[in-house]
Amino acid sequence: MKGILYIVPTPVGNLEDMTFRAVRLLKEADLILAEDTRTTSFLLKHFEIQNKMQSYHKFNEHKAISHIVDRLESGENIALVSDAGTPGISDPGFLIARECAKAGIKVECLPGATAFVPALVASGIPCDRFCFEGFLPQKKGRQTKFKQLAEEDRTIVLYESPYRVLKTLTQLSEYMGEDRYAATCREISKLHEEIRRGTLKELIAHFTEKEPRGEFVIIVQGKE
Repeated sequence: MKGILYIVPTPVGNLEDMTFRAVRLLKEADLILAEDTRTTSFLLKHFEIQNKMQSYHKFNEHKAISHIVDRLESGENIALVSDAGTPGISDPGFLIARECAKAGIKVECLPGATAFVPALVASGIPCDRFCFEGFLPQKKGRQTKFKQLAEEDRTIVLYESPYRVLKTLTQLSEYMGEDRYAATCREISKLHEEIRRGTLKELIAHFTEKEPRGEFVIIVQGKE
């Protein structure tokens, strides 16, 4: 019997967002693959999970995949976690899921925490149709992407670091117009969670005066 790859979401902030099933599977797995073992160790300690961990991140995933697939082929059950949220969403996870599918290994992804869903729903911007872009290209292809997004009629969902929020909002304004409605959501489910809504011009003015802090989700209304 082949093992199962469990893709396990972990809280993006509040530890109470962890599910009972996620805790049980992390306890029962033969191995936990962690994006950063130091970060995951805090989570495991909080839920009294004592299990083996192996580092699995974007710098070593290509080399690690064949070994992981072999262990799953031999019957081991392996759980994959990222630092926060659902693995595979702007985090490592896609490659190992694809290789397991090719090898006929069962992949189960638990429903759970991810940053963009609560940000999108709470933004007040239509969420029945949207496109998720994650982190935009930093250099090559960035201008092309902005031109494409400027014509998108669905709600647009982006991830951004606090160091580039103002730059990205400014560029969105240049390509979409300063009156385009948007929302910024930071520190989701954490103590200092904050959602700001307004035109791109208003958001730029706010973050020009107040230094952005925390990880951001940017929601932009589609072209009318």
